[in-house]
Amino acid sequence: MSDISITELEAAINFWRNRSPSSGDELALCKEASALSRPYALLIVQRRNAISLDRFDPDARAAWESYVSLNNGLQP
Repeated sequence: MSDISITELEAAINFWRNRSPSSGDELALCKEASALSRPYALLIVQRRNAISLDRFDPDARAAWESYVSLNNGLQP
């Protein structure tokens, strides 16, 4: 599998945020956006442009794979 760019990761986070907006007084992210925010933050801290899916924890991997599946299903 190829690396996931920071732009692709940001699109996935925004997809989940639009699908399930932040909630509560603390404006907590949904489970999927929260899981993807960890590898996103890692890219920022390490000043990298891409990350391998192998570096995702199980929750982030599931959120990414669901995003890809749902996003591909929305494409004509």
